[in-house]
Parts: sequence; structure tokens; C-alpha cells
Amino acid sequence: MASQCSLSTLFPLQSQLECDLDEATTEDKEQLVHQYLKKLDDGEDMKTPDFHPGLEWLNTEGPLSLNKELAGKVVLLDFFTYCCINCMHILPDLHQLEKRHSVKDGLVIVGVHSAKFPNEKVLDNIRRAVLRYNICHPVVNDSEASLWHELEVSCWPTLVLLGPRGNLLFSLVGEGHRDRLMLFTDSTLRFYKEKSLLKTHSVGIKLYKDSLPPSILSFPGKVAVDRSSQRLVIADSGHHRILVVSSTGQLLHTIGGSTRGRQDGSFSEASFSSPQGVAIKEDVVYVADTENHLIRKIDLSQGRVSTLAGVGAQGTDKEGGAMGPQQPISSPWDLTLGTAGGAEDNVLWIAMAGTHQIWALFLTDGKLPKGSESKAGMCVRWAGSGNEENRNNAYPHKAGFAQPSGLASAPEEPWSCLFVADSESSTIRTLALKDGAVKHLVGGERDPLNLFAFGDVDGKGVDAKLQHPLGVAWAAEQKLLYVADSYNHKIKVVDPKTKLCSTLAGTGEAGDALGPEFNKSGFNEPGGLCISDNGKLLYVADTNNHLVKVLDLDTRTVSVVRFVCLCILHVLHIRVINFP
Repeated sequence: MASQCSLSTLFPLQSQLECDLDEATTEDKEQLVHQYLKKLDDGEDMKTPDFHPGLEWLNTEGPLSLNKELAGKVVLLDFFTYCCINCMHILPDLHQLEKRHSVKDGLVIVGVHSAKFPNEKVLDNIRRAVLRYNICHPVVNDSEASLWHELEVSCWPTLVLLGPRGNLLFSLVGEGHRDRLMLFTDSTLRFYKEKSLLKTHSVGIKLYKDSLPPSILSFPGKVAVDRSSQRLVIADSGHHRILVVSSTGQLLHTIGGSTRGRQDGSFSEASFSSPQGVAIKEDVVYVADTENHLIRKIDLSQGRVSTLAGVGAQGTDKEGGAMGPQQPISSPWDLTLGTAGGAEDNVLWIAMAGTHQIWALFLTDGKLPKGSESKAGMCVRWAGSGNEENRNNAYPHKAGFAQPSGLASAPEEPWSCLFVADSESSTIRTLALKDGAVKHLVGGERDPLNLFAFGDVDGKGVDAKLQHPLGVAWAAEQKLLYVADSYNHKIKVVDPKTKLCSTLAGTGEAGDALGPEFNKSGFNEPGGLCISDNGKLLYVADTNNHLVKVLDLDTRTVSVVRFVCLCILHVLHIRVINFP
């Protein structure tokens, strides 16, 4: 006999196991988990509710059921929402688990997408996220979070491990539990294999990515323009490479290849993993190599790529202070050049999405506002406590950000600040360059713990509403800030003097139309933007459309940076033919 249960039923049982495991040796851990499983298996099953009928599925030939297709399998449920950096952080753990145990071995991972934002409830948007993150297991769109509520899940990500009868065994909340995940999964598969309760059948996995045609760009995340020579830098994130294009339409450089890696060296040897933020000055490009947790430097004159900061693995340090190559960092999402107590452009400001902070990497000796002297190469936290909050404060270390994902520098008076696209609080914030004070500009609400104050409303200050903005660009001549309001599929403009935020382009629905007017043009989760030196052209990384678009702010028309393939080898070589 079995009764349907929730995680609250499991919690006291697993809590005792967790305490025992903290003090145990490796051999003892395996024995403790075995005893725990035997105790649960000998008792009444804590049955998990099945997936509701009629839900939409990805990466499968059809719907799956715990009582049919998944019966006889150990099932790992991954409750996630695709905007969440913590959910992204556990994907390498799931990839490792999939390499370790196949469906034939008895393990099936199922992503249960339980959306935070309205935009994330749309199946096509989830499909694109599945492609972007290289998710190769079944995913169900539980748009109303039915199973989430039935199991009493409380936060993203949450992993729930089920036995072959759909019986509840373990749960892991948050990130950083790889060892526990491997221990629990290995032990569970071994336990039920010994009891001959595992089945080897296929469950009809059909990967969506296998049916896609090749594209020149793949989920471009960010763009940057060199104001002295009008070179455009594109983070071709899905292809794990950086492209540099001239104003005449010539492809100048392709750095990296079509596969993930973290190799330094020549342009053909170098590799990246889902790079996002880019900044260029003269012949140097700086790259936020997001999924490698690195800051990279591309020397265009020497044709070399080197690593400036990070150790190639996700860090948990929220203070920093080590020299770059010894300093672990976490999911840098954007960066921009700035000046801090030294020569012009002597520091890289970094949106450290993984720890909800703003960091500084000193290129030459300098000093943070109200901080101590920093040597060239030092990488250190500047603002943000590390708590995921929408908290403004005169003291930068006491302020709180929520997955900051876009930066723009406005060093001139009266602004003298960094503008921050704080994606999970759906706000634009300012970080004062003189004293580090963090202030609200538009979006969100006044409660620092409310990260659900989103929408699509033009207005002033807190009355304006955004939905997961990922990019900002400062137009110094116009004294205006442009915002990639990503999940509203819009480009918005903010007057920092009046705090008025209004729609510039986009309809509010995902699309790809070019207009002819701004308000009839379409975007699909634009992730980054930059502005030309004369303030007339706004370049937009239209991420889910796999395009870079150009907004002419004088004629108010939208065009596309079009590419022509010259040859296809291991790396796609391209030429731009209508760059404005």
C-alpha cells in the first residue's frame, strides 16, 4: 500500500541521514545510505504524484508517466526555471550523472520546468533554453507548477530522487551537492539492481537539437563596439566563440571553435564555454567566459588568448582579493572597462551573476572607492553581500543584487556610476563610482526581498516594470540608458535624470519582424546591446533569433547584420554584407 507524500514527509528522515553522513568515512557513507534505503523500502512507500495529463514535453517522443514509461526506473526530478543561475550551476552535475549511468542502467533524469516569469511558461522559450544549455534529458513544461506544489518544493533548483515504484527517496535543495547526488544515485541504482527491480527499456528520448539546421550565429549573448575603429565584437555564445567584424563587412577574427573548452593559445587553439560579456579597447578584447568561470583576454595584434582571472571551476568565494589566475569566480555574465584610482580604463568591472555581486579586476595598480590599494592583476569583490536581494545601501558591501547580468559605465558627471541590469530583481540599479553607493533607478519594488515585482509597464522609478533585463548601454551624448528588457522582448530607454522608462522597440511578444517602425519590430529575449560612438546606432544581440540587429535611432528603423557563408570547415567562416 502506498500514500502520496511531499518533501515535508521525507525531510525528517533524510535530515538524520545527512547528519550521520557528515561524520562518516567513504565506506561508512555507502553503508549508511544502504541502511536508509532498506528502511524506506521495507516501509510504506512514500508515493510521488504522477505528472498531470496534457502537459507539454520536450526531448521525448511523447508524454512520460511514473506509472508507465518510467516504471522500473530510478528517476531524478530536476525542478528548475531557466532564468536561474543556480539551476544553470547544477547542469554540469547532471551531465556527469548522465555519463555515469544510462537509461539502460536504470536512471532517467526529468527536468520539471516550473517557471518564475510568465515568459518562461511558453514552450518555445523553454525549448530554446534546452538547446542553449545543452539539456539532453526529457523536460516537462509544468507551467502552473502543479507537481512543485504537490511535493511542496520551495526553491530552485530542487532535485528529487525516486525509486522504481515512484517512491520518494531523497531531495537536494540548491546547488553545490555533487558528492551527495552521486552517492545517493549510485547507491540507489545498486540497491534496486540487487533487488532485480530495475528495468532496461528505453523511454523514447528524442532530442530536439538533432533536428535543427546549422546557423551562422547561435544564441549570441552580448555585443561591443570599438569606438575608435568601429569594429563590432560578437559573443557567439552557442558556438562558444568570439567574432570580430569590421565596419566594411569583413570578418576580421574568429576566436574559438564550435565546441566547449578552456584552452589558451592562438585563435585556432583557443576555446571558450558559452562566453557572454565582451569589451574592446584598441587591439584588446576582454571576455566573460561564463561557463568556464573565467575572464579572458584576446590580443588581436598578437593573435593570442590568455586567462586573466578564474581557475576554470565555479568558485564560492564572495570576497576575493587574490591575483586573477588564483582567484575562483562564479559565472561572470558581463564586463566593462572603467577607472578606479589609477590610469584611465585600469579596471574591469564584472557582473558576477553566480554570486550576485559586482567585482573588479585591476589591469594596472588602482584603488576601489573607499577601499585599499590594489595591485595589477588583483580580482576582488566591490559591491554586493552575496545574498540574492534587491537591497540598496550607501555601503557597497551591504547592498544586495540578484543575478546582475549587464553593465554600462557612465563616468562623466553628474552620473559617475555603473548602470546594472539586475535580472532576477527585474531592476536597473546604479553603483556610484565615487563611494560605491547602490541606488534604485527603475523597476522592481521597495521591498528588498521581493524578487517577483516584474511586468511590462512604462513609467517612472518603481512604477516602471521590467521582466528579467539582461543588458544596458549608455549613450553619453543623449544622456540616455538603453535596456534589453529580455523577457518582455523589448528594447527600452531610461532617462536617468527623470527616472522615466519607456518602450523604444518591440511589441512585447517574441518575434522577428523588422518593422518598419520600432513599435512593430520583433525581438526574442535580447541579451545584450551597445551603442556606436556617435550615438546613432544601437546594436542588439537578439539572442533567441540568432541575430545581431541594428536600430537606427535617427530613422527609427531596424535592420539585420546579415552573414554570407564563404566556407564551412570545423569553424564557420563568414562575411557581413550589410553592416550599417
